[in-house]
Amino acid sequence: MLERLGKGISKPDIGILALRVFVLGSLFLKHGTPKLFHFQQELMWENIGYPSVFHLGSVGTLLFATLADGICSMLVVLGLATRWAALFTFCSLAIGWGMVHGFAFTGTEGRIAETISLYMVGCAAIFLLGPGRYSFDAMIKASAEKKRAVGGRPTQAQA
Repeated sequence: MLERLGKGISKPDIGILALRVFVLGSLFLKHGTPKLFHFQQELMWENIGYPSVFHLGSVGTLLFATLADGICSMLVVLGLATRWAALFTFCSLAIGWGMVHGFAFTGTEGRIAETISLYMVGCAAIFLLGPGRYSFDAMIKASAEKKRAVGGRPTQAQA
């Protein structure tokens, strides 16, 4: 099917795009939007209050998680600052899984582990693979290379 779309289509880059959109898009929709749009309700997480990690307090920890789940996940979906956003999200997920859920894979806490580990694998893959051709990062890089090729680098006399 992709062959009919044209020779300029890169199958690996389509795969990276799909990974970015579906994995981090679902993270944004399921976990990011409640944190962004219902911050006060999220502070009363499961009627016990949002956990405090690394002595940041509930608000600081929730802000950290909101940055990862709400903002960085959308940056990854867009392909903007992709590797840094994926790394930040990975770290946030690892901290949440370890500090809040105790790296549980069984029992009542274990039901969360499968989802967290899948999100973490997606973030790690995106961090290692990069944003792919179909991203804002690639557009910015191509634009910078085009400017360099057309204008050349300024010499010290010109600068």
